[in-house]
Amino acid sequence: MSASSPQPFMVSFTEMATTLHEVHQAHAHMIKTGLIRNTFAASRLIAFADTNSTDPTTLTYAHSVFTRVSKPNSYVWNTIIRAYTNSSSPVLALLVFHQMLHGPVFPDKFTFPFVLKACSYLHWIKKGQQIHTHIVKVGLGSDVFIQNTLIHLYASAGFIECAHNLLNRMFERNVISWNAILSALADQGLMEQALSLFEEMPEKNVESWNFMISGYVSLGLIQEARSYAHVSCFDEVLAVFEDMQNAKVKPNSYTLVNVLSACANVGAMNQGEWIYSFINKNDIKIDGFLATALVDMYAKCGNIARLWKVFSEMLAEGYSANEITFVSVLSACSRAGLLDEGYSVFYLMVHVHGIKPCIEHYCCMAEEFITAMELKDAPAVWVSLLNSCRIHENVKMAEHVAMWLFKLNLLVHFHAL
Repeated sequence: MSASSPQPFMVSFTEMATTLHEVHQAHAHMIKTGLIRNTFAASRLIAFADTNSTDPTTLTYAHSVFTRVSKPNSYVWNTIIRAYTNSSSPVLALLVFHQMLHGPVFPDKFTFPFVLKACSYLHWIKKGQQIHTHIVKVGLGSDVFIQNTLIHLYASAGFIECAHNLLNRMFERNVISWNAILSALADQGLMEQALSLFEEMPEKNVESWNFMISGYVSLGLIQEARSYAHVSCFDEVLAVFEDMQNAKVKPNSYTLVNVLSACANVGAMNQGEWIYSFINKNDIKIDGFLATALVDMYAKCGNIARLWKVFSEMLAEGYSANEITFVSVLSACSRAGLLDEGYSVFYLMVHVHGIKPCIEHYCCMAEEFITAMELKDAPAVWVSLLNSCRIHENVKMAEHVAMWLFKLNLLVHFHAL
């Protein structure tokens, strides 16, 4: 088989690879057979970096493959640019784009969305404006994918009016176009404007509803931190979620995590229970975020018995809890004075799930033991713990101890000592 005709099996193997070692094996075979000279086959090696863009080693490997492609076409250029855009160094996507502009292969309608996203990630609005001007010059200003990315660029940078103008000038608007502005408004806490736009939208998808729900949750948490009245924001979350159900839009895991957060903050356990039933009824996979949200909801609503039952059910069904979930469970046990249960959870976390305890886990356990003591003994134990923090220069642990002293109203005892 010639190098111009990729071997389907080897290309498929490369696409299914899950480790860099497997990609190296495919690469070696391509070199041996001459398949590496085929640009599409080579692009599959580079594409692996896009799915593993957080690994610098993978990106370095992808770039080395890219530089060895004798005549990269636009697809190869776009593949490496996309990988860099989604990495922790999106500026490299712009550097490669600059090289492309001075080469024989010109950027196409697939290139520009990647580089505009890189500008958005970097908050380089001026660079984005320069690329926008270039897009108009080459006649791609009416491409819907490019327009949607431009709308997101301007809206996320706070240029809402500019984003609106682009939206109004579009010949082909879709729900992604509207969502680009909606997500930016929600991220910036501009929920009145977001609601106005949301009601104006001719079409909504699950992401549209999620932007509204997460926006209200975030605003509520900010107001709570600033000691403002925040209940109304969380009430809005529940109202939007109810409207979402009436519109027959099926929520996803992201939706449910945010709604559970709202339930936790307003003590709406009935709605939280309904969501748990919804999860079971629809066979929704409970991941770490969703499990933590469920546990946190029951803990903040004060139903420790129900929390323990749900947590036990999740473990029995094979769910592998993460360290954040265990912090929530241990904290709930601590607040309820469930010393034995807390110890069992800690043992389960370390010896069954293999999770290494962090400061938060130890602080929860310390609080459980100390709150189980008589008040006259507790301050001395806390002082001993603080002294240990000083000796070992563990500032973070000391901060946590001080927080628990404040919560347990033991600061007066501490100062007396």
